[in-house]
Amino acid sequence: MRTAAALLFGAALLYPQGPPSQGGPPGGGRRGGGNFLVSRKVPDPAAVERGQKIFVANCGFCHGSNANGGESGPDLIRSPLALDDEGGDLIGPVIVKGRPDSGMPPFPAMTTEQIKDVSAFIRGRQIAAIDRRSYTIQNLTTGDPKKGEAFFNGAGQCKNCHSPTGDLAGIAKKFDEAGLQSRFLFPETRAGRGGPQPQRRLRPTVTVTLPSGAKVTGSLESIDDFDVALRDSSGEYHSFPRDGSVKVDVRDPLSAHEELLKKYTDAEMHNILAYLETLK
Repeated sequence: MRTAAALLFGAALLYPQGPPSQGGPPGGGRRGGGNFLVSRKVPDPAAVERGQKIFVANCGFCHGSNANGGESGPDLIRSPLALDDEGGDLIGPVIVKGRPDSGMPPFPAMTTEQIKDVSAFIRGRQIAAIDRRSYTIQNLTTGDPKKGEAFFNGAGQCKNCHSPTGDLAGIAKKFDEAGLQSRFLFPETRAGRGGPQPQRRLRPTVTVTLPSGAKVTGSLESIDDFDVALRDSSGEYHSFPRDGSVKVDVRDPLSAHEELLKKYTDAEMHNILAYLETLK
């Protein structure tokens, strides 16, 4: 699953903020005061390939083979210097002279063309990091379906509202793994790729018991400390003051999902998904 942190990281690359450090590029922020990474030219694939070989051989032992950081070298995908680099103009001097105070050795024999290729490789990695379309979700179904079934029928109390032979029959055929997981974690807004459109919010129902004992039931329109409003099965709108003379009983069909979201462990979420994947 993609996290909020991943989305924020993508936004940070697209729209970096804050003043430049001393000696940084003029214009404020990223180079050119708005020449954001996403708008820059995609590097030549041949240069990227050449640069990858050079990078892995000379830099990979510190910065990782994918430039996302190693045991002693920083992540160059997020590096402000690397993000501002154009064809090696900023990283080139660092490569050639090194940074002895940080433990980075110099590479004085690296040519200008090799540095440009390394720059192309790093730029390609940066672009890939912000391209959400290239992200592939893998290995979601890693849980134990038996444990998932036990949770479904036990601690999760899912069976109180759902049935594997009723509303959930064939659910695994309707959604891919990511869609199915989103469906039970966030049932009001998510849907699987290629599956049905996101479902509309299921309105809570409310029953208002009047002083006479008569009851009025319908879908909840609004509620606060002063009034409650509903629309009955015929579509008629009703509003009642909450002055202590009426009893209000609200039932939200998604409240159980919302409560479970606060309690799930990672293992339980994967176990439930594994169980739901068996419902084909």
